[in-house]
Amino acid sequence: MLLVATPVIGDPNFDRTVVFVLEHSEQGAFGLVLNRPTDLDVLDPLPQWHSYAAIPSVVFVGGPVEQERAIALARADETRTAAGWNPVIGRVGTLDLTCEPDEIGPGLEEIRVFAGYAGWGERQLEAEIEAGAWFVVDARPEDMMCDEPETLWADVLQRQQGTMALFAQYPADPTLN
Repeated sequence: MLLVATPVIGDPNFDRTVVFVLEHSEQGAFGLVLNRPTDLDVLDPLPQWHSYAAIPSVVFVGGPVEQERAIALARADETRTAAGWNPVIGRVGTLDLTCEPDEIGPGLEEIRVFAGYAGWGERQLEAEIEAGAWFVVDARPEDMMCDEPETLWADVLQRQQGTMALFAQYPADPTLN
C-alpha cells in the first residue's frame, strides 16, 4: 500500500510525500518515501550500481530514520528469482546492495536507492491515519521508480476516486490563494 500525506500532516519530513509501506505488523510499520530525490548521484556512493540506476539516477531520501543506511528497490524481468532480490509488488522487490551486480545475475532492469526509511512504532501509524494525516491507497509497481518523482504525490491522488482526487490540486501554500 501507499501512504499519501494529506495537507494536515504537520511534519515537514512528510509534506506531500508518498510512502511505500514495505512492512506493517502489530509492532509497527516501515516504508520508503518515494518522491524525495537528492542531488547525490548513485555513482558517488555506489559506483558498481550506477548503470542500473533508474532515472533520475540519484539517491532518494527514504525517510528521516537511519539516513546513513541504504535501502534499494529493484525492478526485474519476469524470470528474476536469484538471491539478493526479494519480490514485493509486481516485478519490483528489495535488493541486497552488499551483493555485487554480477552476483545478482541476469534479469535485473533498474534500481532506486534510498537513504533512510520511514518508521512507526506500535499503533503509531494507525493513530496518524485516524487523525487524517494519511490517505491509504493501493500501490502500483510503476510508482516505485517513476521518472518524475516531483509529480508523484499529485499523480497518485489524481487516479483516486471521489473527493480524494481533488486533493491533487491542493496548493503548496494555501495562504497564497
